[in-house]
Formats: sequence, structure tokens, C-alpha cells
Amino acid sequence: MASEEDEDESSARYQNALDALSSLITKRSLFVNKNQSHRFHLLFHYLKALELEEAVSQLKIIHVAGTKGKGSTCTFSESILRGYGLRTGLFTSPHLIDVRERFRLNGIEISQEKFVDYFWCCFHKLKEKSSNEIPMPTYFCFLALLAFKIFSTEQVDVVILEVGLGGRYDATNVIQKPVVCGITSLGYDHMEILGHTLAEIAAEKAGIFKSGVPAFTVTQPDEAMRVLNEKASKLEVKLQVVEPLDSSQRLGLQGEHQFLNASLAVALCSTFLQKIGIEDKNDDTNGLPERFISGLSNAYLMGRAMIVPDSELPEEIVFYLDGAHSPESMEACATWFSQQVKERNKKRSEQILLFNCMSVRDPCLLLPRLRTKCTDQGVEFRKAVFVPNMSVYNQVGSRSKIEQRVDDSATWQFGLKRLWDNLARGEAKTKSRSDSKEEERSLVFSSLPLAVDWLRDSARRSQQVRFQVLVTGSLHLVGDLLRLIKK
Repeated sequence: MASEEDEDESSARYQNALDALSSLITKRSLFVNKNQSHRFHLLFHYLKALELEEAVSQLKIIHVAGTKGKGSTCTFSESILRGYGLRTGLFTSPHLIDVRERFRLNGIEISQEKFVDYFWCCFHKLKEKSSNEIPMPTYFCFLALLAFKIFSTEQVDVVILEVGLGGRYDATNVIQKPVVCGITSLGYDHMEILGHTLAEIAAEKAGIFKSGVPAFTVTQPDEAMRVLNEKASKLEVKLQVVEPLDSSQRLGLQGEHQFLNASLAVALCSTFLQKIGIEDKNDDTNGLPERFISGLSNAYLMGRAMIVPDSELPEEIVFYLDGAHSPESMEACATWFSQQVKERNKKRSEQILLFNCMSVRDPCLLLPRLRTKCTDQGVEFRKAVFVPNMSVYNQVGSRSKIEQRVDDSATWQFGLKRLWDNLARGEAKTKSRSDSKEEERSLVFSSLPLAVDWLRDSARRSQQVRFQVLVTGSLHLVGDLLRLIKK
């Protein structure tokens, strides 16, 4: 049994690794298009420095890009393949609470001890060979390289690799020959990097296609589908479109949109298993092998469609967590939340929105869709609460330096509040009614803990009412709340 001294030493080693990792973070403004190609090609130097070229070429990989649903599709895929006795490696992003969430071996995040050992092995080798011409890799590039080191050394049977951003110049795209590729639903996100039209965005995502490697996607808008087909044709890629699974299939991840993600995962896993020589008989009732059915129903992804009772007032406050941050995922989140409200209203309930989004998002594309979708399904928020994130994109460990971001300023939060209030006034006019309490419909708090304190105080004063709190707009916000209420 480890002594308290050993645990303190282990914790200190882990924190030192996190501090070193934080030093690799750069401002996103540096990721202009002219730098992307150069940064991407540096990855091949890094692989050579880490002596990983041969090891990475031997990995059997499922590579997944897309705007929304990437993490869910990868999670479904990992759960299915683990059911076949395969040793799985899953690399996803971002993390909510701990960076080790990004690296999962057989469904379990890597241990602190292993993370630290692999981290310093890679960090020291790259540091020794860095120069002005070949600097240290940036944060996400390093994490992708670390994933390759972990999965190759751990000798996994399959790697499920989620693209971080885009596809063509993403660090994960350094791989040369995956077994199969997938493109999830496409939409408008990261437009400052990927382009302002669906055609441009689709071209970046299709950058993961490799000559002769089969690929699957879901039904896309015509503009995007045309580009995906063109890119596939040039590379002699057999691109197939999947339809959503039947809604009778039980899924571990909630929401109607998950039937589409699950269907893509089924196609990816079926192809992967065929390629490595494993075949399975379908179940007579729904056409899927039993281990597929089990994998889909047992999949779990933190931060998506999660229902978590408050740690202090579990009967009075229930949090509904979903890290939706694109227009399309916001609509899916609203549909899921509305369904949950209808199913769980056994006592008098009031719905509250707890929201934050990063300044690179356009709240005018997010809040109206969320509000309209909920209203259409009979759900109206009693209040909307706007807060800054506690964590920041360049904070990895608890002692990391926190740099104030634009979207964490009071100005940003009050801008969100004004937008929400304008939407409420517009609805009131449409319905030909006035609301004397209009100014009380939304609140801004300077911190998330203050907002949670307000929720708890309100719940204590209204003991006959249950608060159903939708937390969305940012995965950072979801992670911050989980950390706060689980303390």
C-alpha cells in the first residue's frame, strides 16, 4: 500500500508534467492559415525524433473527423470493439477535468504514473532535438504525439483517433494508412481557421481521406456532400453514406442525434473487423451482432447529455450537462433537454439556463436556436444565468498561469445577457403580451461558484420547486461545473 509520502511525490511529479505541458500552449491567433502547413510538416520531424515512424505505421487506426458527433462516434466505436476482446486505445479531445481523459486504454483513462513516464520520455527527447528551425511542438501536437507513443508502446489492437480541429492539417493526420475513416455531421465551426462556407469546411475535413482507404459519412448538406464526393473520387476512396439506426436500439449516449453517430460507428467497426478478419453473425431482431448491441448500450462519454444531481441539494437541483457549442449541436441539446423535462417533471419544476460560450463562437447563432427549440417543445426558462469559465484554454494544471480571455470578461457576459433579453422581448411582442419582470429574466455572475450559490439559495427558499438547470455552450463550462459540484 502506497504511503502518504509516496502519494505526495506522485502528485508532485504529475503536477510538474502538467506545468511543462502548459508551456507548450500558444495563442490561437498564431494558427493562421499560412502557419498550418508548416506546423503540420514539422510533425514528421517529431515522429523521427521520437523514433515512432515505424511504430505508428504499424498501428491499426480508425480516424474520425467532423464538426459535431466526433467524440460520440469514437466512443461508440471503442465500446463496440472492446466487446470483441480487442485491446483498445482511444484518443479524444478536449478533456473536461483531467488531461488524462484524452488517453484511454481499454476504456479507462491512463494512470498518472504511466502518463508521467510517457510524458517525460517524449518531452525530453523533443527538447533535446529542438532548435530555432524545429521548435517544441504546440500543445495539441504534443498530445497527439504522446498518444502515438502510449498506444504503440502499450501494443493496442486498435486506435480510435478523433481529429482535434479540421482534418487536413490536424496533428492526428500525420498517419499514412488508417484502416477506415469517418466524417460526422458537418456544420459551421472554427470558421476563422477552416473557412466560411460548408464547401471549404468539408474540404478541410476530407483531408483525412487516404488513397484506397474506405470511408463513411452521414447525410450532409448538398454543398458539403459534393466536396466530400469530389475529394473521395480523386483518391479512389469508396465513400458510403449511412442512415440513422432504428430508434428502438438502446444507446448509452442520450439524444436523437446519437442514432446517427451510432450508425456511423457501426459502419466503421464492421469494416474494421472485416479488415482484420473477424466476422460476426447479426442478431435476428435488429440486424446487429450481439456485441455491437452491447457496445452501443454501454458507451459512456462525460460531458455529453449528462444528468447530475447537485451534491448539496440532490432533490432540489438537477444539472443537465451538454457541451454543445455549434448551432446544430445546440438544437440537438435543446431537443434532449426538452424531452428530459417532460419525462422527469413529477413535481413542480422550473428550468434555468446556465450558459457561457467562447468569444470565437457567435452567440447569435447559438442562443436563438436553443431558445426557439425549447419554446417549440413547451419548455421556457425561468431565468438565464451567464457566467465566465473558471478554467481557461491554456490552463492544464491547478498551478498553471491563468490568462484572462476576452470571453471571460464582464463585457462578454453582459453581451450574452442583452442578446437573451432581446430574444425574450421579441417573443413577448409576438405573443402580444408584456412582462413586468422582463429585466429579471437573466442574470450575470462574476464567477461560476457565485452562480451555484445563488441556485442553492433560491432552491432553499423555494422548497416545493425542483430546479432543472441546463448547462451548455462550452465544454469548459461543463468541466468547471463538474469539478465544482463534486468537491
